[in-house]
Amino acid sequence: MSQPDVLDQRAIIDRREVADRLAALTDQKSHGEAVAILGQALAHGRAEIARRLTEQPGNGRAAAQATAFLHDQLMRLAFEFVGGPSHDFALVGLGGTGRGEMAPFSDLDLMFLTTKAATPEQERASEAMLHLLWDLKLKVGHSFRSTPQLLALAKKDMSVRTAFLEARLIWGNAALFDAAMLRFRKEVVAGTAAEFVTAKLAERDARHVRMGDSRYVVEPNVKDGKGGLRDLHALYWIGKYVHGVERPADLVGAGLLTAAEFRRFDRAERFLWSVRSHLHLLAGRPEERLNFEYQPRIAEIMHYADRPGKSAVERFMQFYFLNAKTVGDLTGVFLAQLDEQMGKKGFRFALPTIRRRPKRLSGFVLDRGRISIPADDFFRAEPVRLLEMFALAARETLQIHPIAMRAAARDAVLIDHAVRRDRRANALFLEVLTCRQSPEIVLRWMNEAGVFGRFVPDFGRVVAQMQFDMYHHYTVDEHSIRAIGLVAAIERGDLKQDHPLSTAIVQKQIASRRVLYVAVLLHDIAKGRGGDHSEIGAEIALKLCPRFGLDAAETETVSWLVRYHLLLSSTAFKRDLADPKTIDDFVRQVQSPERLRLLLVLTVVDIRAVGPGIWNEWKRTLLRTLFEAAEERLRLGHKQHGRSELVSLRQKDLADALGWKSSAIRAHANRLSDSYWLAEPLSWQIANARQVAAAEARFGDVKPSVTVEDDAESGATRVSVFTPDREGLFYRICAGLASAGANIIDARIHTTRDGMALDNLLILDGRNKPYHDRRLRNRLVKSVEQALTSKEPPPLPAAEPGRPRSSAFEVAPSVAIADRASTRTTVVEVNARDRPALLASLAAAIHGQHHQIHSAHIATFGERAVDVFYLTRADGRKLDQQDIDALRSALLAATTQASEAQAA
Repeated sequence: MSQPDVLDQRAIIDRREVADRLAALTDQKSHGEAVAILGQALAHGRAEIARRLTEQPGNGRAAAQATAFLHDQLMRLAFEFVGGPSHDFALVGLGGTGRGEMAPFSDLDLMFLTTKAATPEQERASEAMLHLLWDLKLKVGHSFRSTPQLLALAKKDMSVRTAFLEARLIWGNAALFDAAMLRFRKEVVAGTAAEFVTAKLAERDARHVRMGDSRYVVEPNVKDGKGGLRDLHALYWIGKYVHGVERPADLVGAGLLTAAEFRRFDRAERFLWSVRSHLHLLAGRPEERLNFEYQPRIAEIMHYADRPGKSAVERFMQFYFLNAKTVGDLTGVFLAQLDEQMGKKGFRFALPTIRRRPKRLSGFVLDRGRISIPADDFFRAEPVRLLEMFALAARETLQIHPIAMRAAARDAVLIDHAVRRDRRANALFLEVLTCRQSPEIVLRWMNEAGVFGRFVPDFGRVVAQMQFDMYHHYTVDEHSIRAIGLVAAIERGDLKQDHPLSTAIVQKQIASRRVLYVAVLLHDIAKGRGGDHSEIGAEIALKLCPRFGLDAAETETVSWLVRYHLLLSSTAFKRDLADPKTIDDFVRQVQSPERLRLLLVLTVVDIRAVGPGIWNEWKRTLLRTLFEAAEERLRLGHKQHGRSELVSLRQKDLADALGWKSSAIRAHANRLSDSYWLAEPLSWQIANARQVAAAEARFGDVKPSVTVEDDAESGATRVSVFTPDREGLFYRICAGLASAGANIIDARIHTTRDGMALDNLLILDGRNKPYHDRRLRNRLVKSVEQALTSKEPPPLPAAEPGRPRSSAFEVAPSVAIADRASTRTTVVEVNARDRPALLASLAAAIHGQHHQIHSAHIATFGERAVDVFYLTRADGRKLDQQDIDALRSALLAATTQASEAQAA
């Protein structure tokens, strides 16, 4: 393989000039001086390549080729300088080095090839050259191989085989290299195409699993992630191995891609190379993960601009995901063509034949058990068949042949207004959407083919659209499809252990399944349009639902669910569920038991589809508590019935778990208010009860008791504090944890009827991991105890140096004070960018105003913290307007100072 053409090579490195300077060196100081000369050439070349990329930010492949050229010249100069032998010796580039494409800080992958075992002279020259490259701070992967050794290893090791597949002579004996390559083709490659393809596909699948197994993760790996450069390279490797193609464009002549498909291949590769090159340059190292810190900076470099409802970075990332989708589309059609070609030679690597035949094919055909089309114009003859194919796949649980997918992707443009209004087409779409078995899989196929977005243009607007925050793990379309899959899994009973209440609701208690599925589909459909996506989405639902075939009542319910799909979670996570006013306000919005049941299921799948680790026992407890309180109120129509029964039930569960005497459990239960029994999960209640009993047995009610334990459900560490209540207590606890480096992610505070405080907090360390180390736990306990027992309130810890991951996001701090949200207290909600010690800063501001915190509800959504406090003045009254104004200023100052300290 020859080095790709690079424009104005001498501007990158003047090889003759550098060679002359190296030749003039004396023997005594030659190595150090050579490193200096080569280092200057490397720095100059990198600067020139970076300048070109700045001028043409979308031409990353040219930068990759220029970078490979620069390193080629440096290796040749180093090879000559150390007196590298030319007889029976070759310097060979492997992998990306051999392909002639390197990102700015990619590793060099080299092989020193000899006819037979290396001589001392060859080894000396090779090591001297490597020392030069290492002293240039280049990372070099290298091997010494004779031709027989290379062939023996390539037969056994697929990674060696793949690397040499792209080998290129950089310097040395061309005849030796050519002979080795010829023997490699004859002795290793010939007759092993099936083995190689199977291995590469298995390797690709394993790599995808390691990288999250989705091309729509919001911080993708540009090189190794699903839909990344490695997937395109894998297609080229397979084409080269099977057909001997010399460059990607030859895949067209090999019959593996059409000319139009190769143009898509070429555009996607060029874009991905651009992103990867900018990523390396910004990081100053071989960074492959496109994380939040770099996304807005690359968007700016590549000239993306803000648009109404969508920021520049969101537009850039949407284009990234569309290119990743293109890579997936091309992989499917490439493998389908390859499968057909290899099938004629007696080998298939795709799915085995499914012998069962569906009852009705409606004109489609089966190809080895997969749905296919009888003729290339099958969809053009009747475009509704584009929907029918996916409905058939869902109904019969069949795969779709890649040839049919290729035709569907090509013919999706046939879906026009007439098809969208077609009653049969809408019935077929609804059949796919509400399929119990595999809606997630089939909807994803429909989305990959572009049929989904064409049939529901509002959905097409959120395809590949990311949400630039640390909370959502997937693009909007992927999140919605995953949520639909979760509804189906709940309906099948697959998640009964995780969600028994939702399972019972979906299986037995809702009036219309399709209302639920359509609401889940539409709940985020207005993201990225500016304004409140819930309100805009509700208007979209009013238009789409009749088209789908829903009646007026169903349409109204779907629209309400979309409008209020965040109501249940925001109430449960940010309000005091023991306050009757909270339940009153919530029930006033919901109005009907059917809406409540549907809203619960929608909320559950919405949270779970955000990403791994988002759902936990705490959220389950809060949602169920609110649901049960609201359901009781709606069913019986009065306020307090059911609340006392629920509290009694939870106290009985605790008594059963503890096995204490009835008098002991009764005394413990009477000390705590209803809010405690309604808010805390049983496992925490058990731990709290034992902690209280042990503390009073040891200390009476004098010394504070602090325990630190793992909480498996939340994936965090629980800190429980039992101590005499006092002014500023919550601030002291927060400051003590913050000074030990802990980040509070949830806090619930309770005051017993005899003047003791029992507070439960969830924390993570500076790496967002729980505290497993016993020494660190002891440090936490001592820090909190010291904060509680010191005469003066502890100072706020200084902001830690360094740039936090959340600093890539702008979160304008805000303070909302709701005087009517509670009958007895003033409710204060603070939104700000999350950071260590934020909660301590807010608690300090409240303490400084001499207010009393009765309840705190802490929630984090990625980079955004939402902290809610139920407050009274020191005299127990609600805050007046003067108090409110002063508190708002103090809290805003606390968040602003925190942001400035962190930025510094």
